[in-house]
Amino acid sequence: MPADSASPPVEASPKLTTLTGIGPAIAGKLERLGLRTVRDLLFLLPIRYEDRTRIRPIIEVRPGQRAQIEGMIAHARVIMGRRRSLLCALRDETAEITLRFFHFTRQQQSGLSAGTRLLCYGDVRQGPRGYEIVHPEYRRLRESEPAPVQDRLTPVYPSTEGVTQPRLRKLTDHALANALDDLPDLIPARFMAGLGYPDLHDALRTVHRPPKAMALETLLSGQHPARKRMAFEEILAWHMGLRRMREAGQQREAIPLTAHGPLRERFLRRLPFELTPGQRQAIEQVDADLVRDVPMMRLLQGDVGCGKTVVIAGAVLAAIQSGRQAAIMAPTELLAEQHMRTLSDWLAPLGVRLAWLAGGMSRSERRVFEAELAGGDAQLAIGTHALFQEGVRYRSLGLVVVDEQHRFGVHQRLSLVEKGSDGRQAPHQLVTTATPIPRSLAMTFYAGLDISAIRDMPPGRQPVNTALISQERRHEVIERVAAACRAGRQAYWVCPLIEESDYIESQAAEPTQRELSEALPGIRVGLLHGRATPRERDRVMGEFAAGTLGVLVATTVIEVGVDIPRASLMIVENAERLGLAQLHQLRGRVGRGAEKSHCVLMYRSPLGEMARERLNTMRNTNDGFEIARKDLELRGAGEILGVRQTGALQFRVADLVRDGALAEPAQRVADEMLRTNGPEVEQLIRRWVGEGGRYAGV
Repeated sequence: MPADSASPPVEASPKLTTLTGIGPAIAGKLERLGLRTVRDLLFLLPIRYEDRTRIRPIIEVRPGQRAQIEGMIAHARVIMGRRRSLLCALRDETAEITLRFFHFTRQQQSGLSAGTRLLCYGDVRQGPRGYEIVHPEYRRLRESEPAPVQDRLTPVYPSTEGVTQPRLRKLTDHALANALDDLPDLIPARFMAGLGYPDLHDALRTVHRPPKAMALETLLSGQHPARKRMAFEEILAWHMGLRRMREAGQQREAIPLTAHGPLRERFLRRLPFELTPGQRQAIEQVDADLVRDVPMMRLLQGDVGCGKTVVIAGAVLAAIQSGRQAAIMAPTELLAEQHMRTLSDWLAPLGVRLAWLAGGMSRSERRVFEAELAGGDAQLAIGTHALFQEGVRYRSLGLVVVDEQHRFGVHQRLSLVEKGSDGRQAPHQLVTTATPIPRSLAMTFYAGLDISAIRDMPPGRQPVNTALISQERRHEVIERVAAACRAGRQAYWVCPLIEESDYIESQAAEPTQRELSEALPGIRVGLLHGRATPRERDRVMGEFAAGTLGVLVATTVIEVGVDIPRASLMIVENAERLGLAQLHQLRGRVGRGAEKSHCVLMYRSPLGEMARERLNTMRNTNDGFEIARKDLELRGAGEILGVRQTGALQFRVADLVRDGALAEPAQRVADEMLRTNGPEVEQLIRRWVGEGGRYAGV
């Protein structure tokens, strides 16, 4: 249905409870899949497909295959082992296979007796007495009934407990037959003409019920035009939704903040280093936003160690010299403490009053800081999620800075912004990340934000040499650490666990600290982990910073915010267990001084394919933007953006690695559709984004 001829009808659809057999209990389970209406079923797209267009002789099936077979039950019995199970021997003219059921009712057992003819589908595996299929999908057949085969590939949908695949297929059959014709195609036909994609109805029919002649690979890889058509519409809807949220944010007011003033000038004069061109440009871009009477919504991205904190400090001082408060929220107490130390050193001599707010504070300490914030005596609040908890009030919050924004759920960022909002006015927002965002991701998910990128590094920062070493060569690594410490340098030794575990084969921090203390006589070895009290952390980090500790054994709590220039060696145990972003952050703790620095990633063999890709990426590049691109490829957008936990900002069809090339044409179509402001815009946003749009400006 072309969208050019007339305004499309407003989308409406019957509730699922109007369908036969869908009562409140099943409806509640379907709602966990985002299904509330019959039309929702059309956009519940298959995650994979099964070929049930032919029946395989049992003698041909092999472990690891999915197969459709047909035969007669020769015998059935219940065995009592560690788990009670029903075993049915299914036989055809060629061979026999076992059907195993762990969960079965008395009625089901009686229906699977000897002499029953079955059509089955499932995963073949090696069992204790031959090949078997555990919990196959099956259908009982009459003795003379021909075994039915499908004329199309069989879809497999995202599922939830209590909702079977046969039920989902039956429901989507109903939606395709009764709701598809009423579904408007919301993208004007002139925009789709040059892309070579089918219309919406053909795309949905193909994706839900592909013909058997279609190559599964093209559908599963997302390269089929029908899948591309759906992905394009979803990316377009998200882009327009975020742009609309940005426009809505621009309708609110903000107090203009004075970018240039005596406080800022004194700060810049006192800095013991020259700003890089990237830092200067980012400060100028932030300043241009702050002096306006609409809220700044800017993302500051840059690699580990590029100097984002100076840009943050400049924005904070603009707020303070304008008579407003600022708040900086960090994801961990360690990073918040690092910000507190750095900004105290820079700003306290200028007369700025800072308040520290973290989850581990005593009630009396908390009351003091809450009173200072509410009364306006504290000009800058630094802390973790405690900054937006109930009871925390700000007298005049003019700037919110969220550091390492991807580590927070979007609802947490929204909660802090609301502390400075009164419905009419809102604070300026600066969000930062040391995980650079690939361009396709930025164009789609950050369409509602202006983006500043610091691409250069401060003078003297050298690339870190990275080596991959097997756990079997651990003694060589210890000797290397000893040589570095004897030469006056320091080393981090990072372990993923605090204590040894019976369940996870990983090196733990506490026994490693004891081992290194014995192996490195005359060298003090400290220990730092997330269970340490703030006082213990301060003591250990103080000793390491002063050089009295040669080696610091730590968990990944030190991945961000720790800055020790004399530390030139980073050892990461069980590096295969960590993600690319985490490994890159850890490596960023070294290379901050004049010495050539090294990072050793120790791994336990054998390496899986994805772990090998991650480690090779770390060895081959220090470029955070390239690492972010690879991380997106391996992990997907949701985890990088910190939105997976909200259930709101997740793509249903599009994949920003596979479909990244669609971002630019989607942006062009969005420009035109938003300019004409037709009714299709709101309907597309509602169809694909829904409630997720409320988070877009955060």
